[in-house]
Amino acid sequence: MVTIDTFRQMALALPEVTEHPHAGNRAFKVGSKIVVTLNSAENRVCLKLSELDQDLFSAFDRTVVYPVPNKWGKHGWTLVSLQKVEAETLHDALIAAYCHVAPKRLSALVQPHTDAE
Repeated sequence: MVTIDTFRQMALALPEVTEHPHAGNRAFKVGSKIVVTLNSAENRVCLKLSELDQDLFSAFDRTVVYPVPNKWGKHGWTLVSLQKVEAETLHDALIAAYCHVAPKRLSALVQPHTDAE
């Protein structure tokens, strides 16, 4: 389980991410692009993942991570239950969403590096 405060700390720790109101929820953006939204009432977040990352994260447990059940889900928008998700899984998904949305100069700051690089 991940608390709303823990999620907010994770999201706001990403380079140049800011928090804004969005359709009755909270949006976390890099520049003008939404990385993730927070629905506090339903205790879940909605991440903008690539289709490949959406498939990968959803494969673990579709009761925890799953595509939005409409046309938005087909474009990578993915729901995550904060009550059910492990912190490490949410962090990894959040990094994937950030790297999908952020400019390359910023996503390079959070991508894991190997010794070969």
